[in-house]
Amino acid sequence: MSVPLEPLAGLHGDALDDALSRRWSSAAEQVTVGAETFTLFKPANADHLISEADYVLDERLPYWADLWPSSRILAAALLAEAGTGRSLLEMGCGLGLCTVAAMKAGFTVTATDYYDDALHVTRGNAARNLGREPEIRLVNWREWPEDLGRFDVVIAADVLYEKEYATLVAECLVKALKPDGVAIVADPGRLALPAFRDHLEAVGLELADTARVKYEDGVIKQEVQIMRLRLR
Repeated sequence: MSVPLEPLAGLHGDALDDALSRRWSSAAEQVTVGAETFTLFKPANADHLISEADYVLDERLPYWADLWPSSRILAAALLAEAGTGRSLLEMGCGLGLCTVAAMKAGFTVTATDYYDDALHVTRGNAARNLGREPEIRLVNWREWPEDLGRFDVVIAADVLYEKEYATLVAECLVKALKPDGVAIVADPGRLALPAFRDHLEAVGLELADTARVKYEDGVIKQEVQIMRLRLR
C-alpha cells in the first residue's frame, strides 16, 4: 500500500529515484512520441505493486505503473498543441508521459492521480526530461476537490475501464473545465466508452471532434480514439 504523500514530497532528482527504488524494483524506458524521445523512470513490473489491502478497500489496481498505448497517442497529440499561456489538468497521470508532453508544448500543468507513487514518478520524470516539475495533486474522482480550480484543457488517457467511470469521468470533466475549455480523452475502446459517449449530453458536454489513430507494437494492435469535448 502507498505511504502518505508527505515523506516523498521534499525529495527530487536522484534522491527521489533512490527512495522509490527502495519501495519497488525500478527500470528506465526510452519512449519516442512524435519528434521527441523521453526517458521514463518506472516500476520494473506493475504486477509486483498489486496490494490486497488496496483492492479490498476500493478494488484499486496499479494501472498507473504501465505505459498504455493511449498515453503514447495522446502525448503525441499534445506535442502539436499550442500550450503557452494555457493551463492543463491531467486526470490519472500514471507515469507522466502526457504531463511531460504537455509541459514540453508550453502548458502549465497540474498532474493528478489516485496513487501517491504515480504523482512522484510523474514529477520526477518531468524534472528528468524538462528540468522542471508540474503541480501535483492526489485526487479521488468520487470525491472531486472543489478547490482544484478550472482549466483551459483537461486530458485523460485510457481511463474508461470500469462501468462506473462512464458517468464519473464525464462529471469530473465538467467540474474541471473552464467555460471555453476543451477536454481531450484518449481511449482504445474500453468497456465504459459507449456509455461515456451516451452520457455526455446529460452532464452538459458535447463531442466536438474524434480522431482515430492506429497503434501497433508486436501483438498489441489498437485503434485509439482521441475525443475533443466542450461544454454545451
